[in-house]
This record gives sequence, C-alpha cells and structure tokens, in this order.
Amino acid sequence: MGDRPTLRFITCGSVDDGKSTLIGRLLHESKNIFDDQMTALEKDSRQYGTQGDRMDLALLVDGLQAEREQGITIDVAYRFFATPKRRFIVADTPGHEQYTRNMATGASTAELAIILIDARKGVLTQTRRHTRIVAMMGIRHVVLAINKMDLMAFDESVFNEIVEVFTSFAAGFNFSTLHAIPLSALEGDNVFARSARTPWYSGPTLLDYLDSVVTIPEVTSRPFRMSVQWVNRPNLDFRGFLGRVSQGVVRKGDRVCVLPSGVTSKVKGIVVWQGELEHVQAGESITLTLEDEVDVSRGDLLVSVEAPPQVADQFEAHLLWMSEHPLVAGRPYLIKLHSKEVSGTVSSIKFREDVNTGARVAAKSLGLNEIGVVNLSLAQRVAFEPYVTNRALGGFILIDKLSLETVGAGMIDFALRRATNLYWQALEVNQQARSELMHQRPCCIWFTGLSGAGKSTIANLLEQRLHAEGRHTFILDGDNIRHGLSRDLGFTEADRVENIRRIAEVAKLMTDAGLIVLVSFISPFRSERKMARELFADGNFIEVFVDASLEECERRDTKGLYAKARRGELQNFTGIDSSYEAPEKAEVHLRSGAESAEACMERILLKMR
Repeated sequence: MGDRPTLRFITCGSVDDGKSTLIGRLLHESKNIFDDQMTALEKDSRQYGTQGDRMDLALLVDGLQAEREQGITIDVAYRFFATPKRRFIVADTPGHEQYTRNMATGASTAELAIILIDARKGVLTQTRRHTRIVAMMGIRHVVLAINKMDLMAFDESVFNEIVEVFTSFAAGFNFSTLHAIPLSALEGDNVFARSARTPWYSGPTLLDYLDSVVTIPEVTSRPFRMSVQWVNRPNLDFRGFLGRVSQGVVRKGDRVCVLPSGVTSKVKGIVVWQGELEHVQAGESITLTLEDEVDVSRGDLLVSVEAPPQVADQFEAHLLWMSEHPLVAGRPYLIKLHSKEVSGTVSSIKFREDVNTGARVAAKSLGLNEIGVVNLSLAQRVAFEPYVTNRALGGFILIDKLSLETVGAGMIDFALRRATNLYWQALEVNQQARSELMHQRPCCIWFTGLSGAGKSTIANLLEQRLHAEGRHTFILDGDNIRHGLSRDLGFTEADRVENIRRIAEVAKLMTDAGLIVLVSFISPFRSERKMARELFADGNFIEVFVDASLEECERRDTKGLYAKARRGELQNFTGIDSSYEAPEKAEVHLRSGAESAEACMERILLKMR
C-alpha cells in the first residue's frame, strides 16, 4: 500500500462545467466516502442539491456555505482517494474569472490537469485562460474531459468538433500528453466504466487513464538541489539545515555548495524522523548537517558542487496578475522565491499575452487575471533555475508590502545578461568624507501632500534658513523636474510611480554627495514613499506630511488646476479623480491650514537638530 505512487492533478474549466460533480463521482465510485459522509451528503442534497431526488455529488467537494448556496466553486478544495494502483490528490479549482488566482494556486503543485468542457457550450474564453495558465504553470499532461455528453445525446460529431477546436488552440503549448474523453460526470459514463452509449469511443475510461499515465519527471537523475527552510540549532552540538530535496540525490560525504555565497562543505549527516540515512532523493524532507561551520540561512540553496544553478538579481519572467489593483512597473513588492524573501520590483512590462490568441499586446500595466512577460529586478542576488527546469526553484509570488496580499504568481524564464556583468565600482571618496568636508549630516527631507498644501513654500523657506546657516542644499521640486528629467511622463498611476522612482534615485545620489536634499512632490502613494525611504540609511530620510484639507487647497489654487480638474479638463488629478494616501507615521506632521509657513519650517528644523 505504502509503495503506491501518488498523482497530483487539478480539475479546471469554465463555470458549471461539472468539475465538482466529476470529483464527487471519482470519490463515490472508488469507495472513498465514509458512512457519515454519505449520510451528510444525502441530507445536503435535499437542502442544497441541484439534481432533484438524486444525490448531488458536487456537494462532496463544495464545502463552503457560499458554494453550496450558489452551486459554484469558490475556494480550492483538495480531496484524496486511491485505487489499487495509485493514490491521488485532486484540487477542484473555481471556474469563475474572479477566482482565477485560486485556480493558479491549485495548478502550482499539480502534475496533470483535467480540463472540463461542457459539451453544450464548447471551448470558452475561461477554458482558454485556464489552459494557458496550466501550460504556464508547467503542467505537461492534460486530459480533455468533454462533459455532459448525455445532454447532447452522446453525439460523436459534437465530441470531435470540440476536440478539433481545442487541440488547434493548444498546439503551441507542447503538452507531453493530451487525451480527450467523452463522459457524463452526473451519470458516470466513461468515468469508471466504459459507456455503452459511446460505442464510437475506443479509448480508456478516465480512471483507467489516471491509473496508467506516466507523469513523474526524471528528477533523481539531475543535480542535487535543496532550498533551506529552517536552520535547526537545539543545542551547541547540533546545527542542521531543514528542507525538501527538489531534485537529485544527496549522500553522506558529498561535496555541496551554499548559494548565493558560493561556500562549499561536505555532507556530514542526513537526518529524518526515523533516524539517519546514507542517502536520499528528490521528494524527501530532511535535515542536513555539514562538516564545516559555514554560514547558511533560510532561503539559501544547498546544491551539487559539480553542477550549481545560476545566481542573479534580474530576470525575465511570465507573470499572472492576481490583484484587482493593476500592476504598475517600478512599484516595490516582496518577492518570495522558494524559501527566500527579498524586495524587488517589476522594472518593466514587456508585453501582455492575449488569452485567446496568445498574441503579444503592448501594455503599461496588467489587470486582474492578465498574463504578461516582465522584467524583474531584485534587491539582492538569489540562486534559481528556470521554471521549465525546476518548478520549485523557478516559481515565485509577489506580495504587496503594505497589505501583505499575494498579488502575483510568476515563473522565471531566464536571468538577464546585464545582471551578471555589472558590479558596484568601489570609490575612495564616500558619503562620510564628503559630509565631513561640508560639516553637515546629509539627509533627504521628503515633503508630501496635496497640490496647494504648501509643500514648495515651506521647502523654500527651509532652504533659505539652511543656506543662511552655511548648509549645502538642493531642492527637487515636482513642477521643475517635469520640465526635464520627467518630461516624458504623464500623470497616470504608472507614470507617477516611475516619476517617484527617478526622483528617489536622484535624491539618493545627492545625499551621497553630502547634500541636504529637499524633495517637494505630491507623491500620493504610500508604496512609492516607502520605496524611496528604503534607499536611505536609518535617520537619513525625514518624511514631512504637509496636511491641508481639500477645501483649503482648492481655495489656495492660484493656478486654477483644481477648477480644471472639476471640469474634467485635467485627468488623474490627485484629490479629484486620483486618490491620495496620507502618511501613517510621518516624522513631521504639519497642519498648514492652521499654522503659518514659518512655524511649519521651524518644526522641521527642530526635527533636524
């Protein structure tokens, strides 16, 4: 029993194609339902069922109250069943477009996908989207289940037409196997037993196919790879590195390399819950001990010395966007790659893929459920392998730094060449030497607030005072910068993000030169202000929130900008049709509507002393 192989697969497709019913049928026919589950199913079928007096097998999988009430799948439901030949872990994934992110979650660990198609409807947009995600997620084996054939009188021509349309669409994905089966999940035709109603179909039943398909890649013959998930130090005499072997075989005495540092050592011991082993292979969760006291942390890779993977900090990747708020290039995110978490950005969006045709469409942003090819830039170098080579070491997620929401799932295609041939040039004269020459502590004073709040007025007063005291300063003002450095940018969210990125980098260079830099920009988004702050050492960035009500700012509007925005003549104007995210913990909070500009300036000076 314990030696039976396990197959992980997903069911996916459009809404109401019968995914949950199919899984319920598999569980029922394989005798993997307990008596108490059958009793509950009979009760739930009477209350929530959609099949009249018959049991509604979909309710075995649709566990959420909202799913039962609506008759749809929302969450990813995992179920387990077994046959004499194999064990199965199946993920029932939602068909609604708004839950595509959940479908991607189920696909990330699957080896095979059952793509269901309602015989009455044929290949739909969501079918194409799910197929594209299945291919992007690295699933190479597909079963095309043409369901509800009973509602089409098991017409062979209907089956053949759908298969022809789908195989033509899927030809470019290069699936290793693609097998089509006509079935009725509700009636059981061709699920467990061959149906007499499809004499024209000579292939295996769905379960026969699942029992026999070969999907396991030859991971044991590849070089050893293990991502460190935890460093175990229970006492001074033991230091072990826990993780799951994603590829290859490791033995006692093998030389291994720690990446990204490149330090090498030998395997001293391989510890599992039963005791110590001489060797283990891919799929095993283990603790490794090394002969040398080397620096190894969570997120590092232990790999074969003879064939190490690449190390880089910039990549091209495929990205599925999973947030209702669009992806904007240049915005900082947390990026989790295997066990490693680093800061990074999508530096550019190369193109978006049309879900139906796969055509490359120019794009400045990605919306919910859209797929694009992007360039990714990380704050530090990481060890990786392309996703097509190793799913565990090439897949990543993007996490919003403020909400901690998972907003994207990506697959690394390759490292960008410029990531491997650029190095920091060591300079003999550094920031400390320049600041000592100027007799001042360089810093960035970042003014943020609505247009008309008084940012530029207060910044000018502050620079005059500092100049009178002999300080070396420079003002970066939003309006002035747009005449030169940012003259190519508009006022869309994507352009605003890029504008702030440029200014933050310039301000950093100026503080490196020893200057006190005063930055006066609306900078409406917290994420970009956070990105700017992270460029500077602790204490070298002072955020000043110049707080004035929208009514006060409109009253002061000497340029007439608010009036134009109210008339619809200015698009994306902050406070009118574009939001402003007020700072939550600014170092200085000025209420410019209640305090004079001079008093506000004095408060900033007090903070700088």
